[in-house]
Amino acid sequence: MATTKFNEFNIKEKKVALYCKALAHPARISILNLLIKRKSCICSDVVNELPLSQSTVSQHLKELKNAGLIKGDIDGPRVCYCIDLDEWKEAKHTIGLFFSQEVTASDSSC
Repeated sequence: MATTKFNEFNIKEKKVALYCKALAHPARISILNLLIKRKSCICSDVVNELPLSQSTVSQHLKELKNAGLIKGDIDGPRVCYCIDLDEWKEAKHTIGLFFSQEVTASDSSC
């Protein structure tokens, strides 16, 4: 999407889209589930749990980090990933508001 068009949407719409894009792949859902269960992991831990290569896992971690859902702390040559609790709460709230909108049969004309 062109930057000029992207800027025409409000902040809440952009946030919902950002979070949903990050959640739009089953590997990223699996990574989040792993981080929730273990509290933190390094990339090789995730690679050992998923049927994906290290480079693919790294790309998925990057997407989750770009969305703010996870954060990574450098520990020597490794990065330890965990859920970003503040952004997680914001994502739950923002997506919750989006899906809490009432839609009734009378609202639909198709």
